Amino acid sequence: MKKCLLISFILIQLASCTSVKTYNAQISKQHSVEALQSDIDKLFKQLQKHHPKLYQYTPEQDLKFKFDSLKNAIKTPMNSRAFYKKLAPVVASVRQGHVSVGSAGKRFKKKERKELIKRKFEFYKLDFEYLNNKLWIKANRGKDSTLVGCEVVSIDGETAQDLTERFKTRFASDGYNTTLHNRYVSKGFTTFYYKDKGFVDSLKIEFRKNDSLFTKTLRRIAKKDTRKLKIPKDSLKKIKPKKLTKSEKQQRRLAKRKRRKDNRKYGYIASKKQYTRKFSLIGKDSSVAYMKIRGFSNGNYKRFYKESFALMDSLKTENFILDLRDNGGGRIAEIDKLYSYLTDKEYRFILESEVNSRAPFFKMIMSNTTPNSLKVLGGVVSPLIYMHNVLHTKKRNGKYYYSFGESKVQKPNPLNYKGNMYVLINGNSFSASSLISTHLKATNRATFVGEETGGAYNGCVAGIYKIYRLPETRLRVRMGLMQIEAPYRQEPDGYGIKPDVEILPTIKDRQEGKDPELDWVLNKLGKT
Repeated sequence: MKKCLLISFILIQLASCTSVKTYNAQISKQHSVEALQSDIDKLFKQLQKHHPKLYQYTPEQDLKFKFDSLKNAIKTPMNSRAFYKKLAPVVASVRQGHVSVGSAGKRFKKKERKELIKRKFEFYKLDFEYLNNKLWIKANRGKDSTLVGCEVVSIDGETAQDLTERFKTRFASDGYNTTLHNRYVSKGFTTFYYKDKGFVDSLKIEFRKNDSLFTKTLRRIAKKDTRKLKIPKDSLKKIKPKKLTKSEKQQRRLAKRKRRKDNRKYGYIASKKQYTRKFSLIGKDSSVAYMKIRGFSNGNYKRFYKESFALMDSLKTENFILDLRDNGGGRIAEIDKLYSYLTDKEYRFILESEVNSRAPFFKMIMSNTTPNSLKVLGGVVSPLIYMHNVLHTKKRNGKYYYSFGESKVQKPNPLNYKGNMYVLINGNSFSASSLISTHLKATNRATFVGEETGGAYNGCVAGIYKIYRLPETRLRVRMGLMQIEAPYRQEPDGYGIKPDVEILPTIKDRQEGKDPELDWVLNKLGKT
């Protein structure tokens, strides 16, 4: 029996190694012109088949022309990374922000991954911001704080402006909005650079600070060795650790349990050592409450909102600031819960969602990127999935519509906040954060401060996703399967929620550590 298990383990490891080797060979080889053109055709058919609003912003004939033009422009073979750089701008022309193309990155064997984990790339610790057509270091989660506030002039000989403008062509906002691009390329600059260049061990970067230029090479460096130093047995007497009392042990367990609960409630992000949700009171009289939400995707949001609004209710808080800047979205259930605390009227949060199939969840599960084990599991529970989909999906006027729980009329939460409200937004306020902003804007519930959202006022195609892998180049394309929109619309279509008070941060603001949007609200309320 043990021999069989050992042989099985060896075969699995060999298969895994072979898979990595085969995949890397596939993406690095020169694909024929015919194979590349075939991938383009298959992708366009997938979009036509599954995307319910493919021609919302780009007419069918225009979009078809762009895909055909790409096919005709391919005259020579190329590898998967080179093809990604050609394909991504064409897919972005759909103008649907949830449709995206992933680059084909090199895979590593288990032993190689273990070695990589031991080292950290200094470049990935940098946070960027693109202002006035220049790339700046906004923050450094590494050790060198002197880089904060510096302008990035070039990276390995390419100007930062050329790189950034090129990356901006490879993704889209919802519709014709332009505020998303500078914000989103800043937030994901290291990811876009990796997609463009692939795996690198070091980067030579030229910086400008004031009027001085200097160059620094960022490398993959060994993580700090946190292992305890071994002390020779004879050098010191053995020191016994202090024995904790029963009460002390219990206190330690309770503290650890509380820390875990708080991490869930506030949505702790270990990689950035920050929380997704933050709540605080401003001023000695606690008359201003401030809530920062970085995303709607992790943690125990129900407990967070319940405790926050209960506190505001008990203190009779007069003014509330909801900060949705750089919030890329997340769960519909969470924004629905949040909105229930911000209205005192019955509401319908979203309309029934247009889909291209009576069983949209099957389209998500049965994709060519889904592991076979999950497909088997999907097949086993398929009767339940199909029954669920049929009960929630109706055909009307030749189209299918899926009904979420949030599509029903709901009552406000008993702890709903009735005071003055301000919402901070910018171009990175996208998807779910734009959806809740639509409600607050349409009902005149809040004063909006900042910049037009990157997400559209009239909704987006998201909900659930199909991830399709191109057969030849192995690039992955993500596409939303459901039209998600609030029961409010604005004309013209294709733009975000616009601020009542437009405030755009400057380079000077960043260098001086100022927050102009928040400062404007606090000045208005006399809290500075």
